[in-house]
Amino acid sequence: MSALPDPNQNHLIAALPAEEFERLAAHLECVPLPLGMFLYEPDEQLRYAYFPTSAIVSLHHVMESGASAESAGVGNEGMVGVSLFMGDGTTSSSAVVQTAGHACRLEGRFLKEEFDRRGSLHSLLLRYTQALMTQMSQTAACNRHHSVEQQLCRWLLLTLDRLPSNELVMTQELIASMLGVRREGITEAAGRLQQAGFISYRRGHITVLDRDGLETGVCECYAVVKKELGRLLCDVQYRQTTAVAATDNKFWPTSPRLIEKKKKNHSG
Repeated sequence: MSALPDPNQNHLIAALPAEEFERLAAHLECVPLPLGMFLYEPDEQLRYAYFPTSAIVSLHHVMESGASAESAGVGNEGMVGVSLFMGDGTTSSSAVVQTAGHACRLEGRFLKEEFDRRGSLHSLLLRYTQALMTQMSQTAACNRHHSVEQQLCRWLLLTLDRLPSNELVMTQELIASMLGVRREGITEAAGRLQQAGFISYRRGHITVLDRDGLETGVCECYAVVKKELGRLLCDVQYRQTTAVAATDNKFWPTSPRLIEKKKKNHSG
């Protein structure tokens, strides 16, 4: 029987001071999140906040026509359910599991109680929410102004940054739904990336072979999202570093390698 994930694999939880963590720990429940599970749907009252430890959740919008698009992704750098402390506990979007794994869930009332104490959790969640808003607005701009291939590179890199390996279990249909584009567009873009030797694709499995290659083809939106999260949370002091280090999340903080390479590309 496999051991339950450590709550400290989530970066927000790992950054809480011992006193605040102890208050929440008794109410945290580690749960499996299977692929395709809906954590909440539009206009539904949220009961729980989810702090992913290994799962990735897509914040998704579905139109009346049935067309859909992702506005943001959440991995173990963040949490799902910001409307529990920012509003009335409902939202117009849905949250669906994009990559199966685990999360720690917390009843909304306990989250709100700790948030209202205005301690470290209060500051962490507000700063994370600002980073999430940046991701949402940058995704909207990217979907409007950049090519499908650039969008696919951005999406692959952000997803890869939240995983401990270079393997993604993902169909082209699901990626097309996330990006709000035709499946044929993803097939063509993925084919070009595979021909360039950046990825390999077979039966719903994507392997990133050349991360640097993807970074040369991605638009500026990838660096903007990472840089903002790093800027907002650069001074975080982890109470628990062992579990965080084991997750190998490249999304927190920002990647200096990418920024330096972008500078070289522009200067050259």
